[in-house]
Amino acid sequence: MALNLNKNLKLYYSIKEVAAMFGLNESTLRYWETEFPYLKPKTTGSAKVRQYTDKDIEQIRLIYNLVKVRGFKLAAAKKIINSNRNGADKTAEVLTTLIDVKEQLLSLRRQISGLQ
Repeated sequence: MALNLNKNLKLYYSIKEVAAMFGLNESTLRYWETEFPYLKPKTTGSAKVRQYTDKDIEQIRLIYNLVKVRGFKLAAAKKIINSNRNGADKTAEVLTTLIDVKEQLLSLRRQISGLQ
């Protein structure tokens, strides 16, 4: 079996790291944990340090897509997630892919402009 160098070896992320990934405040993530019962990061020690897994980050990505990108209120986002979980997941995945493609195209455009 070949060594996969592209595999993410990090199992847990701090709340600070996750907040930075999405450009959110840590307090926003803590609030979302109270509003969305399936978003429960692992806590360790007496200080209750949050440790987010890749699965937790995917949950946050879905909530972020609905609330921050598409502009839904939290109640509407909960309703969408609860009624059509697979559709909401797929929509978030497609949106993420489109944003990545847009960034790549803009990068190519800047490179082409630099050649002229």
